[in-house]
Amino acid sequence: MFKKIALTLVALIGLVLLFALTRPDSFSVERRIGMKAPPDKVFGLVNDFHHWTDWSPWEKLDPGMKRMHSGANSGVGAVYAWEGNDKVGAGRMEITAAQAPGQVDIKLDFLRPFASSNTTRFQLKAQGDGTEFVWTMQGPMPYISKLMSVFVSMDKMIGPDFERGLANLKAVAEK
Repeated sequence: MFKKIALTLVALIGLVLLFALTRPDSFSVERRIGMKAPPDKVFGLVNDFHHWTDWSPWEKLDPGMKRMHSGANSGVGAVYAWEGNDKVGAGRMEITAAQAPGQVDIKLDFLRPFASSNTTRFQLKAQGDGTEFVWTMQGPMPYISKLMSVFVSMDKMIGPDFERGLANLKAVAEK
């Protein structure tokens, strides 16, 4: 009986490992929100990492987080690196493209808890007297990420953080 249970468990684990191989090679997470603030104002809040402490969903998770700014003050070449507790990990962001007031592209490198490189794009579009704001993150899915995605999707892991960040950004922009 023990042997049958062990063989069944090994078979199930093998099936999960094989199923993970069929998962996509990349991921994309996107959230959007409308806000009653002009695109120029919202653009300034995302194009300058110094403003991220006001709205980023991860900033409040570690009050002792170390933040380092380098490169340009804002826009292309601006760099923001952080190192914190297990909730925020460590990483680095660099603005690689900025087209006022419509788009900001960021190269996002996580160092800890898992190393990965992703791209983030913020798109802003005038909508009546406000702004439609879209936050997208894309990246590769190495095997360990594929295996994790069998149990929880990147969208479910990151999406709620984006939603909190968008609500914070909206509150700051509409002041």
